[in-house]
Amino acid sequence: MGQEKLGDKNPDIIKAVGIFGGGISGTGGVCGAMLGGMACISSQCSRGELSDEESPRLFKIGHMMDQAFTEITAEFGGKDCADIARVDWLDRESVKEFYEGPASRKKYCQQVVGETARALGEIIEKELQQDEH
Repeated sequence: MGQEKLGDKNPDIIKAVGIFGGGISGTGGVCGAMLGGMACISSQCSRGELSDEESPRLFKIGHMMDQAFTEITAEFGGKDCADIARVDWLDRESVKEFYEGPASRKKYCQQVVGETARALGEIIEKELQQDEH
């Protein structure tokens, strides 16, 4: 979503964040949708060299994304994949149930991903694309 909004599709970035799935490589940690949104924001606002000073704008926009994600995931009790999907990504049967089972929580993941993409798009429009005008 972020790349589409910014008109800057880069398959290398998509490849770099693929490991975020399942809450960072299937560990159940922080949801990959949140991490992907933060990566998109960072790719637009962060410094390019370690010797450069970090922009305070990066953290302002990052906090906006965090707040939006906190609101999106409040009903699940946390921001982690384990809170939202409640699947053991390292257990083959759990993963199969997640993708195919009638009581699967996959719909909740899809909901969170969709709402996070929408929130990221709104943040990009409000905070990042305003510089273009």
